[in-house]
Amino acid sequence: MISGTTILIAHLGYPTHAFKAPLIYNPWFEKNDIDAVVVPMGVKAEEYPQFLEYLFKLTNIRGALVTMPHKVTTTRLVDELTPTAQVAGAANAVLLRGDGSLLGDQFDGAGFVRGVEGKGFRLAGRRALVVGNGGVGSAIAVSLAAAGVSALGFVRSERSGLGRVGGADRQPLPGDRGRHGVEGPAGLRLGGQRDAVGDEGRGSTAGGRRADRTPDLRRGMS
Repeated sequence: MISGTTILIAHLGYPTHAFKAPLIYNPWFEKNDIDAVVVPMGVKAEEYPQFLEYLFKLTNIRGALVTMPHKVTTTRLVDELTPTAQVAGAANAVLLRGDGSLLGDQFDGAGFVRGVEGKGFRLAGRRALVVGNGGVGSAIAVSLAAAGVSALGFVRSERSGLGRVGGADRQPLPGDRGRHGVEGPAGLRLGGQRDAVGDEGRGSTAGGRRADRTPDLRRGMS
């Protein structure tokens, strides 16, 4: 039950009809007797920067989950980014720290990798293709590199995405495995498609649970 002591976690994006995080987190909070609630909040892109500023003036908010179309914008609105969010150039979570500062983090890629490996697909030493490298695709690329893939290819790469993933103005991918502008999946053993269409419409990441539905795996690539 929500009361005056309940801690709020905002779920920010637009539109909200496909939001899944409240359906995952809130039952878990209740089951574990945690006095917190995830609240969906529909915020349009043009209103997001000002909204985020005022949102964290609330005295009973702890953080926010961030989804389309705000993940990239969020990186410019927080005080600090984790290394993963810096490399990906996108953040899907914001933590309000005790000193009032905001920390941006990114766990989309970690959830994807956990889901893929949970299905028995070994990533270490494999070659992977990421189709689309927006806020989610960039994060997946970072996590795939950290998981030990031998090479990463990108198709349908946006110019901004090229700068985010292993670009000169960002930290490099772990192992510097990025390879942009690949024409097709030749020689690649794992494919993942992540773009604006395939984001919230296929479910939200929560501890890796989204990957139960979303990885578009092509195990027979050669």
